[in-house]
Amino acid sequence: MDTTAGGTPGATRAGRGDGPPHDPCTVRRDGGGVTDAVGIVVLACCAVWALVAAAGRPARPEGALLALLAVAAGYALGRILGALLPVLAPTAAVTAVLALVLVPPTRLSAHPDAPPLGYPNADAALLVLAAGAACCAAWAARGGARRVALHAVGAGAAVTALALGSAAGFAAGAAIVLCSLAAARARRRLPGLAGLALAAALVVGGSCAVAADTLPPGLSQSLTGQLTQPRVELWHQAVTLAAHHPLRGVGPERFADEATPSSELAPVAESPQSAPLQLAAEQGIPGAALLAAGFCWLLTALWRSPRPTPVVLTAAATLTGLAMLATVDHVLSYAVVTAGAGFLAGVATAHPFSAEPLG
Repeated sequence: MDTTAGGTPGATRAGRGDGPPHDPCTVRRDGGGVTDAVGIVVLACCAVWALVAAAGRPARPEGALLALLAVAAGYALGRILGALLPVLAPTAAVTAVLALVLVPPTRLSAHPDAPPLGYPNADAALLVLAAGAACCAAWAARGGARRVALHAVGAGAAVTALALGSAAGFAAGAAIVLCSLAAARARRRLPGLAGLALAAALVVGGSCAVAADTLPPGLSQSLTGQLTQPRVELWHQAVTLAAHHPLRGVGPERFADEATPSSELAPVAESPQSAPLQLAAEQGIPGAALLAAGFCWLLTALWRSPRPTPVVLTAAATLTGLAMLATVDHVLSYAVVTAGAGFLAGVATAHPFSAEPLG
C-alpha cells in the first residue's frame, strides 16, 4: 500500500520507499516557490479588484479584505505549524473547534444565535474543516490505533454538524472521512484532485443554472424545494445585478442596497447566500473569476505538495466540501471559516522537518 506518493524528492534515498526513484509526479513537485508566488499574485489581485469594484461608490470592501487577510494569515500559520508539528497542529485545531462548539451549555439547543459564530451553518462549516483536519492528522500520525482514533474524531465532528441541524455539513463531513479512508489506496493524486475540481464545478454550475432559471421546469422545482424559495429568489436577484453590472458589479457589501425586496415587509438579505453569486453581483464577473482562480490555485498547491497523498487528498476533499457549502450559503462571510480553510491548506502543503510514516 502506497500512502506517501507525495513525499519529498529525496525521500527515496532516505529509505522511505514512497514510489519509484524516478516517479514523474515527484519530479513535477520541485517548484513550490513558483506555486507560492502564484498564490500571492492571486490574493493580491483579489484585494486590488475589491478596491477597484468599490471605487467611486459607497461600497464597503473591508469585509472582502478581511476575508483575504484571514486566508493569508491562516495559510502562513498552517505552513509554519505544519512543518514543525504535522500531527499536533491539526489535532489542536480540531480540539479547539469542538470545544468552541460543544462547551457552551446551550450549544445544541438549536437557538439561532448560539456560539461560537451565531449561525449554525457557519458552525457546521467549521466542523467540516475540523473533520478534514482530524483526518489529515490521522495520516500524519504513526500507529494504526492513533489513525483510527483520529478518523473517529473526524466522524464525530461530522455527527456534531448533524446535531446542529446541518444535514449538508454532516454529508460533507462524512464524505471527507470516506474520501480520506479511500485515499489510502491512491497512488496518484492528480486524478483525485481533478475529480474534486469537477465536483465543485458541477455544484457551482448547477447553482448558477438554478439562479438563471435555465433548468427544465421539473428539475428546477425540485431543486428550489430543497434549497428553499427565498434562497433561490436571492440568487435570481444576484444574477440580475450581475447582468446589469458585469464588469465591476454593484460594489462590495452593496447587495442589500441594490436588490429588490420580495415584499414591502421583508427586507433584502445582506447577501445572496452564495459566495460565487455574491461576488458576481458585487464585484462583477472578474470577482467571481478570481474566486475560481483562488480555488484552482489551492488544488494546484496541493498537487505539488510534498506531503503524503492521503493528506493531500483529504485536505482537497475538505476544501471542496467547504466550497460546495459556500456555493449555497454565506459561510465564507465569517473570517474564522476562511482562516480555518487557509490553515488546513497550509498544513497540507507544509514541508515537515521530520520524516512522515509510510502508513
